[in-house]
Parts: sequence; structure tokens; C-alpha cells
Amino acid sequence: MKLKMLQIFFLFSLLLFSSSHALDFCVADLKGPIGPSGYSCKIPAKVTVEDFVFSLGKAGNTSNIIKAAVTPAFAAQFPGVNGLGISMARLDLAPGGVIPMHTHPGASELLLVVQGSILAGFISSDNSVYLKTLKKGDIMVFPQGLLHFQINAKGKTAIAFPSFSSPDPGLQILDFALFANNLPSVIVEKTTFLDDATVKALKAVLGGTG
Repeated sequence: MKLKMLQIFFLFSLLLFSSSHALDFCVADLKGPIGPSGYSCKIPAKVTVEDFVFSLGKAGNTSNIIKAAVTPAFAAQFPGVNGLGISMARLDLAPGGVIPMHTHPGASELLLVVQGSILAGFISSDNSVYLKTLKKGDIMVFPQGLLHFQINAKGKTAIAFPSFSSPDPGLQILDFALFANNLPSVIVEKTTFLDDATVKALKAVLGGTG
């Protein structure tokens, strides 16, 4: 009898602990602090169904230098994905559009093409190139941290939906990192083997100085 009572007490304690400490989700409190593990959690009483719904149905504005638009559904835009290790985005590539060489420091990417054709590829750490023209229904994965790109492969608008293994995958575009800041041109020239005229011309296009 004593053993049975201990078993019942243990089971009750376990259920009580689980119900009082487990969190089903951590909807991002966009007004609260953000740290290495993400946004702090919104008070559950203030969470609504709208925190778990987001639309990627509207095309992005591709009237820009790269003729492309990315509409993110990361934690900052879609609070419900905070802490879940996932997120998505919408990619619109007008004819001639390109997403330049870039990396996502915090996530791997899985790209699903739903319209048009996209030439996509990545470069591994041993400088091997993995390149493929993707059509509607194709998916391609880009491992975390590796340089990769997407180019419209035909003469009509292409649409794709990338998903990520983080609610905040991060982004660094190589061209902007080199030519859209105030890093002195002489340093860029020495580290890229480009001549002065080319570096300054690219800085002029992308808004860099120095």
C-alpha cells in the first residue's frame, strides 16, 4: 500500500511539474529584449491566432538594382516561429533578376521553385561548385554558412519559397560586404586583387565610400 501511494504521488508530481513548466511555444515579444537565443516570449494571455498566421501571397517589389525581392517571414515579421527553429520567405525574380552571392550564418536553406526557372548554386568550403537549373516543383538545399546564389534562368518572372532551419537565419551579401561600406578601397583592392578603378566603380554603384 505504501509503495502504491508513493507511485501515485510521483505520477501526480510529474504531471503537475510538466503542466506548470512546459511551454508549447514562445511567440516573439517584438517590444521586448532580443538575445542570442531569440526574442523573449510574449505573455501567453496576449497571444492570438494572428501570431501564428502570415501571408506570402503578395509579390515583392523587383524594381531595384538586382531585379529581385525577398519577403521574409522570420521571427521579426512572423512572431509565431520564434524558438521553433524554422522560418520561410518569398523570392520574386524578375527577368534578369539575381540574388547575389550571399550566406546565411544561422541556418541552412531549402528552396522550392513554384514558377519559372532559377539557376541556383553554392560553393563548398573546399571550393567545389554545385550548380543546377531548377524548374517548377524542384527543391534545392544550401548548407548553413556557405556562399550561394539564385538567378532568373528565363525571360519570365520566377517565384520560389525558401525555408530556413532558424527563425532568424541572418544574411550577408558578399557584394554589399565588400563595396557598400566605408572599408578603405586600398584594403578591398589588396584582399580581392581588383584594381582601384574597379573597386571605386563598384562602390559608386552600391553606395560605398573610402
